[in-house]
Amino acid sequence: MMRIKKLLLIVSFLLLLTIILTACSEQKFYQLLTGGTTGTYYPLGGEIAKIITDETGTKVDALSSNASAANVIALRDGEAELAFVQTDVMADAVEGINAFAEEGAVTNVLALGSLYPETVQIVTLEDSGINTVEDLKGKRVSVGAPGSGTYINAEQILEVHGMTMEDIEAQNLDFGESTDGIQDGNIDAAFVTAGTPTGAVEGLTATNQVTIVPIEKDKADALIEKYPYYAHDTITEGTYGLGSEVNTVAVLAMIAVSDSLSDDTVFDITKALYENVDKITHAKAEFIKLENALNGIGIDFHPGAEKYFKEAGILE
Repeated sequence: MMRIKKLLLIVSFLLLLTIILTACSEQKFYQLLTGGTTGTYYPLGGEIAKIITDETGTKVDALSSNASAANVIALRDGEAELAFVQTDVMADAVEGINAFAEEGAVTNVLALGSLYPETVQIVTLEDSGINTVEDLKGKRVSVGAPGSGTYINAEQILEVHGMTMEDIEAQNLDFGESTDGIQDGNIDAAFVTAGTPTGAVEGLTATNQVTIVPIEKDKADALIEKYPYYAHDTITEGTYGLGSEVNTVAVLAMIAVSDSLSDDTVFDITKALYENVDKITHAKAEFIKLENALNGIGIDFHPGAEKYFKEAGILE
């Protein structure tokens, strides 16, 4: 009888140990990569991470990073599970072009959904004498942090204006460094691709009169024809103290995920995000809508996100 009790005790212990090990193997902590602390990704990512944590019970932390291209590489290499990415950069990653030409196509990263338009802003001071993209020739221009989508945007916009990076003194700075550089007189202008108003640019307006260099319609049309993930955009009068609206272009911000996440996990995360947008206080919340979640996505959706969108009736 004593042997039977001991045997039952051992079996119970082993069963409990198995349950514990199984639970531990199911990760309940994820990282959401964003961008620089002075851009839009970081503060918005913090709010989204909190919503996911509160609604799903899965702990998600938002981390600052070098943004789009670097984020995709981190997802590919298993260094994070979720990330903010520009739709154009994600398309390049899947095709293995531009920033991904050397290392080849990324095959293990999928889409969760679109968020909001990211406006391409060419920022300078009102008295800089820079009024057109062509005026950037020979100037010290920040083209974004290494690995950022901003760099690709700058390259493509220069291209449709008959220019290359060789025509400017390109500086690889993040948004905060860019606006600090403009204020200190160390650079003349900066490409900033982010939702407007962008914190770093707003900070610059506290001490300087800012202007945004427009992208004329014919050049925007040429850009969109060659790179369809762009769209016409307008920075409204009053933003950054502007006296009139400025025509430019935008790409879309999206969330990408590792294909290692389970379908159930991504379903829950997607549902938590799009059904709790009203809890986001960031100004970009007005653009984050379920009906816009498929916009600009040129890659495959994660099966978990796809399942949610089908149940929500926006995907066949």
